[in-house]
Amino acid sequence: MPLHLHDTATRRKKRLEPIEPDHVRVYVCGPTVYDRIHIGNARPLIVFDVLVRLLRHLFPAVTYVRNITDVDDKIITRAAERGEPIDRLTERTAEAFAQDWQRLGCLPPDHEPRATAHIGAMIRLIGRLIERGHAYAEEGHVLFSVPSCPNYGALSGRSREDQIAGARIDVAPYKRDPADFVLWKPSSGDQPGWESPWGCGRPGWHIECSAMAEELLGVPFDIHGGGLDLIFPHHENEIAQTCCARDLERMASIWMHNGFVDMAGEKMAKSVGNVIGVADALAMADPLPHRQGEVFRLWMLGAHYRQPIDFSTDGLTRAKAVLDRFYGALERAGAAPPSAPDEAFVEALSDDLNTPAALAVLHEMLAELNRAKFAEKASIAARLKGSAALLGLLQQDAHGWLRGGEEDARIDELVEERIAARRNRDFARADAIRDELAALGIQLEDGPGGTTWRRA
Repeated sequence: MPLHLHDTATRRKKRLEPIEPDHVRVYVCGPTVYDRIHIGNARPLIVFDVLVRLLRHLFPAVTYVRNITDVDDKIITRAAERGEPIDRLTERTAEAFAQDWQRLGCLPPDHEPRATAHIGAMIRLIGRLIERGHAYAEEGHVLFSVPSCPNYGALSGRSREDQIAGARIDVAPYKRDPADFVLWKPSSGDQPGWESPWGCGRPGWHIECSAMAEELLGVPFDIHGGGLDLIFPHHENEIAQTCCARDLERMASIWMHNGFVDMAGEKMAKSVGNVIGVADALAMADPLPHRQGEVFRLWMLGAHYRQPIDFSTDGLTRAKAVLDRFYGALERAGAAPPSAPDEAFVEALSDDLNTPAALAVLHEMLAELNRAKFAEKASIAARLKGSAALLGLLQQDAHGWLRGGEEDARIDELVEERIAARRNRDFARADAIRDELAALGIQLEDGPGGTTWRRA
């Protein structure tokens, strides 16, 4: 089945045709580990996790790289503020990041490079840019010469004035052009630094991803992803560095960017101060840890990845209710391993990762499952679970999803007692237990597969 994805560079959907037949290579920008991620940072984790799951269904081989930036001025500043060594801050924050993406139900990338492990590749890439006349050294700095790159600005569509205004750089006398950006900067004694032909220093932010992508995927590769806020200057600068160093027309075939997570219509950002951490959002999703990530994930996938999504606890509550209905139907269907995904479901996802359309197909399968005779339920449930797996949903044990904690254990005991009472034809006791459970907001459903319960 052909896969079409919206390409930021061309402003249209493109059919993915891997550069290397049957092998798709994907690079996604990961976090700068100076603080724990918030739910805006979580969106690309989930979006590109779904993309890679789909790619692995459609293609024989996929290599997924998601980096960690562990050398950056924000890290230096935060470590100084907290009075702790930089390596302790980055290690602790990277560990917290790993916990967060795992709780969100994401699969691990094939490679998770850290910038500090690829300094040599960055130095070599900078040297090549200097040799080719695209960079210059001044006062211990190395800067990329933007005027030397004729296509600079093509990804973002920014004018030269906008490029200068939006560049993530400081005004400095050693710059030959206001739009030029830093590839290498000097480090003082208390800052992380590495020896280079331009003195002891550290890399600029943009050169890190260019070097890591080239080392682990080769260039050009198939898909480069990240949030909308990375289009300029980060991704624009990556393209300039890579293409000028390697005499290429493109760094990646398709550029994908996810929309923002908003709070009351305003973009969520640490600089604004309206952020909600992933751990806090998961606690809002459900009191039971095993449900939290999946509830949050379903809420986020309810919007198309390129559209903004507004965070609300009501949205999480609705997502939890939807998952309860799905898991309730799966429990009534009995145990069934996942089968191949539904063709209509894959077709929906293959249209620019249209998760709302794909979820609509899951709801159609749920209705089919609820209408089916018991003997037919297992095959439908298997198809439902096989489809939902591409979204990272409905892979838990249904019984375990629907029950948890001391209260649920007590409910299970009462249900078992009622079953025994009915078996012994003690219908008065069975009815009394049903009434007791109803008072707790628990509805019982008796069927060929046994008795199940759910909260009303």
